[in-house]
Amino acid sequence: MLEGSILAKLKAAHQSGQVGKKPLHFGIYYKNTLVALCHALEDAILSADYRPLMITAFQRGKWYLEEADRYGAIADQSQQVVIMATPETGFADHATSQKPNVALVSLHETDPVAQEWHLIILSPDYTAMVLCQELSDADYGTTGMPTHDLERKFYGFWTFEPDLVLETAELAAAHVGQYDAALQQQLTARIRAIADRLQREEALCGSPTSDHLGAIVSRVVNYLQTTHQASVQHSSLDDNLTSNELQAYLRVAQLIDQTDLSNPMAAAEVATLAEAIGQLLDLPAWQLHRLRLAGLLHRIAFLRTCETVLAPGTSTRYHDDQTSVPLTCPLIPGIQVLRRMQRLRAIATILTHQTEWWNGTGQPSGLAGDEIPIESRILGLVADFQERLAKRRSAADQEPSHSDWLMQALADCRAQQGDRWDPKLVEALGLLVSAMQQGLSLPVALPKIASGLWLLDSYSEEDLPLTYHEMGELKAK
Repeated sequence: MLEGSILAKLKAAHQSGQVGKKPLHFGIYYKNTLVALCHALEDAILSADYRPLMITAFQRGKWYLEEADRYGAIADQSQQVVIMATPETGFADHATSQKPNVALVSLHETDPVAQEWHLIILSPDYTAMVLCQELSDADYGTTGMPTHDLERKFYGFWTFEPDLVLETAELAAAHVGQYDAALQQQLTARIRAIADRLQREEALCGSPTSDHLGAIVSRVVNYLQTTHQASVQHSSLDDNLTSNELQAYLRVAQLIDQTDLSNPMAAAEVATLAEAIGQLLDLPAWQLHRLRLAGLLHRIAFLRTCETVLAPGTSTRYHDDQTSVPLTCPLIPGIQVLRRMQRLRAIATILTHQTEWWNGTGQPSGLAGDEIPIESRILGLVADFQERLAKRRSAADQEPSHSDWLMQALADCRAQQGDRWDPKLVEALGLLVSAMQQGLSLPVALPKIASGLWLLDSYSEEDLPLTYHEMGELKAK
């Protein structure tokens, strides 16, 4: 990583041990992946009145010129657009460059930012960022530099997290100051004003919904899938595109947790508990993988539209160009966002039915008993258990023993066994709680989103049956 680059400065600020800073996890991205990703994130600006501040680093002026026409439309929807690149012929002459709210920063050839690819979008209602640095000749090793431009590789990450985007925008503004002090001052004032508005309750960044962030994620997945279909078949490129589709969902789940200050570790804790219950039940490895992924994504199911809430008992058929799902899977806004990625079909079904009740009075389909997928039953129980634990942690005036919290949350779940919860699963949860009281440690760690492709396998995309009787018969044979 180049010393003095924006990526290096951000990484240094998040080294282990830095107070209030979590470590960053980086991945490798091919150029074709970054093109699709950036276009999707940029086009969200054209679809709504976010009026963001946007700061970009293009490496070279010619790459900006290829995008200059679309950047003209983006500038019309933005407060200000700042473009950093090493200048080339036409860099300052294009019509977009002449717009009053577009500022060009001509980077020196030796500037480390000239090797970076950045997109920073900052507004109270929409924050997003791609922050990458191109691999050096030495990084490519014996394989050498790729011969195809779209196969060039970059090291970095992307995110929707407002705090990280805000922090990086400040670093970018400081870097701009090395070339234009007046522009830095202007950017700093805009960043501070946006930071103040981000703290207000009406800022959409603090309340993710399916028709806001969900729509942006759907666009990201669509663009990546279109690139996948149009590209020449190449296993590494294919995996990179698929990985970023999954990353889009994991990053939304991460943002949902961050906006819930009383329960900011819900996804990681639910995934850990669900996998532990699955191990007690001796579920196969592929089901444990599916449980972990469903746990990490479980809160996406509760994304709502700004105006529409699913009516009780609603049941319909969802169809798009490539897949259809059973009549008993209703149109739940958050689930519809997940269904944009075909390889998450089973996960979407699991999440759809996590709110069913054992006695058949739950939602959305009124399934009862073993009709409810086993993963949905496990997920619903542990999500409820974890939420009860989190509420006790958040509300505690003084620190009681963790054992007390566990027993109180377990007692609440036991009170609903046979009605809401599968009695066998409540019994398994009781065994897990007992083990935890006796010293069993369940390591809870935030997922390394950029390297989460291992969570996907062929079982993640199958059409999940609504009952497991057939599966039991196959196992018995």
